[in-house]
Amino acid sequence: MSDTFKALERAPADSRHELAGVLAAIRFNADGLIPAIAQQHDSGEVLMMAWMNREALEETLNTGRVCYWSRSRGKLWRKGESSGQQQYLKSAALDCDGDTLLLQVDQTGPACHSGRRSCFYVALEKEAARITDAPLIDPDTLYGKA
Repeated sequence: MSDTFKALERAPADSRHELAGVLAAIRFNADGLIPAIAQQHDSGEVLMMAWMNREALEETLNTGRVCYWSRSRGKLWRKGESSGQQQYLKSAALDCDGDTLLLQVDQTGPACHSGRRSCFYVALEKEAARITDAPLIDPDTLYGKA
């Protein structure tokens, strides 16, 4: 753990710390990425997990529109740029180790590429996996393939 996050452990509530120093102390993985969990700000529903690099995080903080790093495309991915289902940042928080982000967002429509509100729709039960939610929008319609 970095000295920055050690110091933040003892910081009083509502104290403020230079953003550049905190961003510099984030524990990005070997690929320069950090997992980001998106949660609907008003309901608490966990919508998805994606990856951010520093550029995506800074863009998100500066614009208020959530931007991720697409590992499959190898480029920045502004949530909703192809589907229209955007995420707007309400707040962002790092965990105590500085290696995971929690984004409180306002999600327009489904968050998942499957057309579902949440990417977490496969419930693992004792003897089976159960699909918990139907798509809100057909994925082919969502991505203009229909």
